[in-house]
Amino acid sequence: MVVTPFASIFGNLILKQPEAEAPFSAVWEAEAFAMTVTLHKKGHFTWTEWSEVLGAELKASPERPYYESWLAALERLVEAHALMSRSERQARISAWDRAARATPHGRPILLENASPSLELKHI
Repeated sequence: MVVTPFASIFGNLILKQPEAEAPFSAVWEAEAFAMTVTLHKKGHFTWTEWSEVLGAELKASPERPYYESWLAALERLVEAHALMSRSERQARISAWDRAARATPHGRPILLENASPSLELKHI
């Protein structure tokens, strides 16, 4: 098998072509990806910093699914740059959990039905 380098959207080379199928297996993965790109574009962190934190998460838990490591890296950077505190993040997780439990199967989960809205600072 010949591996051909391709340019990624970030200008770096990747060693294999992305799969033809959908790049995300769940909506939350696409949302985490989009949040990361948006926060970078707004200058909250560099791609170098992002890749170092993501790499550390992947190395720390190699058995963890890729986008769970992606999300863990995003959470670390959001806290490190004071965009959301740990307590705010935990409150948001709890609110989504309550909203999911209160939502009938097959219906959209609405965060505002579970708790007051929590906003990220400085975005």
